[in-house]
Amino acid sequence: MPIITESAPIAFSDPLPEAVDVVIIGAGVIGTSTAYFLAKHGAKVLLCEKGRVAGEQSGRNWGWVRQQGRDQAELPIMMESNRIWRDLARSTGEKELGFTPSGCIYLAESERQLAEYESWHGIARQHQLDTRMLSRNEASSLVPDISGRWLGGMLTASDGHAEPFVAVPALARAASKLGTVIVEDCAVRTIEEQAGQVSAAVTEKGTVKTASVLLAGGAWSTHFATNIGLDLPQLMVRSTAGRTHSLAGKEMPSVLTEGLGIRSRRDGGYTVATGDVAEHYVSRKSFKYFTKFLALMKVSVKDVRLKAGPPAGYPGAWTSKRHWSGDEISPFEQLRVLNPPPSGKMRRKLEDRLSARAPWLAAVGIEELWAGMIDVSPDAVPYICEASSPVGLFIGTGLSGHGFGIGPAVGKILSDLIQGRPPGHDLSRFRFDRFSDGSPIVPGPY
Repeated sequence: MPIITESAPIAFSDPLPEAVDVVIIGAGVIGTSTAYFLAKHGAKVLLCEKGRVAGEQSGRNWGWVRQQGRDQAELPIMMESNRIWRDLARSTGEKELGFTPSGCIYLAESERQLAEYESWHGIARQHQLDTRMLSRNEASSLVPDISGRWLGGMLTASDGHAEPFVAVPALARAASKLGTVIVEDCAVRTIEEQAGQVSAAVTEKGTVKTASVLLAGGAWSTHFATNIGLDLPQLMVRSTAGRTHSLAGKEMPSVLTEGLGIRSRRDGGYTVATGDVAEHYVSRKSFKYFTKFLALMKVSVKDVRLKAGPPAGYPGAWTSKRHWSGDEISPFEQLRVLNPPPSGKMRRKLEDRLSARAPWLAAVGIEELWAGMIDVSPDAVPYICEASSPVGLFIGTGLSGHGFGIGPAVGKILSDLIQGRPPGHDLSRFRFDRFSDGSPIVPGPY
């Protein structure tokens, strides 16, 4: 199985401590990376996961570790993350954190696409990234097994990939070896504060004293924030992906073209997705944040399809509680792992595109399909910041489907912020209040 579900055995069940320096809510790639870097600096950390480490989108994504096509403010952070990925297996002793430097190619069949790539190539040059534009002949020769009338493309040779559903748990093991307390099946219900300062995290298994909390709950983050009185604009979309049967003897870069993304896997198969469809379950927050998402919807290349309200138990479901206290069962305990069914329409669309673009993969066939819920911010770039209040609450969410590759560097930055060290990057683009301070909403790539 390439994904982790609620039925997976509990792998982390440390005793709950009375007090720690930092409590982290959510053991996806952001929470786990932050725990690892905090522990490296000697901090006492509790990493709480309501379900399973990497059970949700952090274990269900494409596995790309790409710098190419990033938002201009994200790119320096992603370049640092690329460097971190290359050393993680050695520095942690966890082989499952292996990074494969396969390269990443975007292919263009239209002048509009090619112009967009040329524009982004200018950003890459500013940062001395190894991205280069591809001619028509180069595009065809580098990926001869992908069919299309290519006008050209863009290649970043230093990009690569890793396996999400094994890499994030491996990083959790590395954090555990450094002393991080990790508890699965343990939701954080709320936080306590004294005089405007975080004083404790209330979990379903007890209260833990702390001065710092990181909210890294993915699609659930906005609902946790609402319960403690914070307005955190974020919506979720369902994304379907799959893997093919194994096929020996073919190695290729990760490839993205209109309507199809492909990357090779360790098991000899390929992770495949259409990449151009986002399915959104309409909820109260859809109406609340509608105007904030208008700018993104106007420029997004995705076909956004609206669906009836979230099923019972999903984040934002109409029947879910919106407010609860620390001694009440929270929505996070009622659905341990968000495991949405894959879209049947997306399967048919994916099979059609494989037949047209990569008939050799279509012949092998799709072995498994899955879906995950992506946490999207109104500008499709993340929150990497300290909240406006209370003091000691930090936020790492809204990664908008781009979180796996950039996760280690975001974790390092959040670790620095929490411990009062300079983060080494300009984080103004990722501040908490950018959607409420009158600033224009400028969408990033999505």
